[in-house]
Amino acid sequence: MTKLLSVLLLLPVMAWAEDRPVNIGKEVPSVTVPVPGGEAEIRRIPDNANQLTGDWARTSRPCPPFCIQPMTPAPGVTTIGELELMEMLQDPEVVVMDSRTPEWFAGGSIPGAINVPYTQVIDRLGDLGCEVDFDGYVCEAPKRVALFCNGNWCGQSPTAIRNMIEAGFPADHISYYRGGIQAWRLLGLSVTGE
Repeated sequence: MTKLLSVLLLLPVMAWAEDRPVNIGKEVPSVTVPVPGGEAEIRRIPDNANQLTGDWARTSRPCPPFCIQPMTPAPGVTTIGELELMEMLQDPEVVVMDSRTPEWFAGGSIPGAINVPYTQVIDRLGDLGCEVDFDGYVCEAPKRVALFCNGNWCGQSPTAIRNMIEAGFPADHISYYRGGIQAWRLLGLSVTGE
């Protein structure tokens, strides 16, 4: 009886939502970001009945290696959400890095992100404004970066972030999108290759 009552109470809310637009924000239907060769539009899937399926609908993975990650992977790093990441994607002075391995990246990523696998991030510090000296890297005027991976249970971007800091990249120039591609998909946001 309680379940039936719950469903009956939700019916007016569900009917109200069916014909409403699925925007990013109240007055923001989409965001345009630069990508190689032009621009990409980030928007939410307009179907109010859309649901996650496949790998992205899974809630549990074996730990280790898929353990829940801390909110902040290292002191000084700023954890951000989707709106902050969209702002960063629009800023030509910021590099947004998908730190997943190439096969994950090929399966769909956030428009405007570049693939820098977590195992190769140290080799790419020169692209971020760092120079090599005898002691390692010197990052006097580094770019701002944001990193993400598969989601709250993925250790690829936290590992990359800690390695960057250990190599000399300043933590206060790093943002971490903890929700990753799983949270991005959960919100029905545009993904490359789809």
